[in-house]
Amino acid sequence: MIVKMMKYNIVLFSAERERFIERLRELGMVDITTSGWEPTEADRALISAIESRTKALVALDQFAESDDYVAGGARVEKGGVFEAYQSAQSAIAAAKSENARLQKVLEEWLPWGDFDCSTLAKLAESGVVLRYFTAQRSTFEKSAEEWGANFTIAVVGEDAATVRFVVIGNGKEEIAIDAQEQKTPTMSNSELKALIKANDDVVAEQNAVISAVADAKGEIEKELVALKSQMQDVRIEATADKAAEGLLLVMEGWAEKENAETVDAALNDYPNVVYIKENPSEEDETPVKLKNNRFARLFEMIGGLYALPKYGTLDMTPFFAPFYMLFFAICLNDAGYGAILLAAGIALAVKGGKGLRQAAYLTMVCGGATTLFGLYTGSLFGLSIPQLMGYENMADCPIPFLDFQGKFFTWSLALGVFQILVGMLLDIVFKARYFGITTVFAKLGWFIVLLSACLAGGLQMLDPSWVIPGFTTSSTAFYVAIGVGALFMFLLNNVKRNPVVNVASGLWDTYNNLTGLLSDVLSYIRLFAIGLSGGVLAQVFNSLAMGLTGLDAGIEQFGVGTVFQILGASAILLVGHGINLFMSAISSFVHPMRLTFVEFYKNAGFEMTNRSFNPLKR
Repeated sequence: MIVKMMKYNIVLFSAERERFIERLRELGMVDITTSGWEPTEADRALISAIESRTKALVALDQFAESDDYVAGGARVEKGGVFEAYQSAQSAIAAAKSENARLQKVLEEWLPWGDFDCSTLAKLAESGVVLRYFTAQRSTFEKSAEEWGANFTIAVVGEDAATVRFVVIGNGKEEIAIDAQEQKTPTMSNSELKALIKANDDVVAEQNAVISAVADAKGEIEKELVALKSQMQDVRIEATADKAAEGLLLVMEGWAEKENAETVDAALNDYPNVVYIKENPSEEDETPVKLKNNRFARLFEMIGGLYALPKYGTLDMTPFFAPFYMLFFAICLNDAGYGAILLAAGIALAVKGGKGLRQAAYLTMVCGGATTLFGLYTGSLFGLSIPQLMGYENMADCPIPFLDFQGKFFTWSLALGVFQILVGMLLDIVFKARYFGITTVFAKLGWFIVLLSACLAGGLQMLDPSWVIPGFTTSSTAFYVAIGVGALFMFLLNNVKRNPVVNVASGLWDTYNNLTGLLSDVLSYIRLFAIGLSGGVLAQVFNSLAMGLTGLDAGIEQFGVGTVFQILGASAILLVGHGINLFMSAISSFVHPMRLTFVEFYKNAGFEMTNRSFNPLKR
């Protein structure tokens, strides 16, 4: 649900701003509106400082887990920790960049062997210049005699494809041969290796500095907190309304309704502050805070990927959470894959820290649901559980497994219709409660027609025995329900409007609703398609592993060859199922989200906001 908020219009002396904002930080309950803020050049520099320190903290956490980290290294002076990090990073980047260039030069000249460049310089001073060439072996063998007649050539080295040679001259002659000339070396290979090692030593030395910075990263965290507080001050100062020629400041603040008495007491105790407290209006950009039970709270991060619900509307999180969990399980649809995700969620909860706790629990819930649904459909890493139990046909098994491939296509459509009806019902109940029942007659009529059609005819499509006595497509009760729905749709869709206009509007709305409903319901076929494709891929990898290694024919006699067969099959299964799990998990994450944000949100009348409740805090 959405937490109730109270709005505060606060007036204070401009000179009191900093002390007052610090008091609000100590209180930790008031969110100050800073909408419409446009950063100046100085503000952008402050933003850059915040971003650079934020990235530095992430990089330091990763560095502390790497092999380059050295515990108990040199210390850095307080007040210059971030500067030491920046300096070390710059030195490392420069050393690595120089090493990349030197390594490339070394690779080019290593095949030529080691030599003394000072000797080459002395030869050049005496008029003897060496020019270096490479040519394809076939070209060199064909042209060597002709080149030798015109130039003095000495072969330095060769391999199966290339010949390296020098042309000895005075440096002034023109050499036109079918070969690639190399630049004259300025350093020997031993000198290049020495420079590379020196740069590696610089990297190791600076890694020790970064290790010390990682141990003292608390200083950077303190700087980041101070900079963020400064940014809050800048935004508040820039967006607060000024009155009485700048003598007064007028600010808009928000607090949770349950904390309003505490906020009132704090404002009353602060001298020279006047405030007006009121309930939010529809025109206000009220910040939103969600408060749900433990299960629904896990799915707030899913809804947050799209947008928060607008204040004064309905929080959809508790209503889409069970659907999302079920849709994820249907799309992944394998007990083995679900068990892996469940184990990954448990490991993440144990070792991931508080920051990843919500994602860990969500993974556990979705993984557990997938395991149960996979057991229901009889799928374990692409293997049929009934066949593993010795039953060739699923129908012969006494355990009532679901024939996913044969029956779930219709069920996926039924689930889509059910979620759409739930969304419509939520929209009807909410709007009827806040705006009056007459405002939802049109949608109520459409809901009655759809629900009646589903109960009278749709249930029998799922199972012929599911017939409601007295309510079939040929019963009087069905026609009465359709008539009531049509009355709301065509005559009462707007009680203040002319009936003829209502009928015309109802016909147009019916056309839009029918076409929209058809596309919405068909979207739910993806549940069946994704679940089926993942299962088929798992079976394909199983067949490849057994077929390519010959294990599908069985093991007649165990030996060394059998060990290699088992190892080969295991490698194929690990790689294949790893790829399939990765792809299927992404699809299972994304497509239920799409069904939630498009089909469900649209029919539930979801309204969004981008402003979350973010009170000033220390």
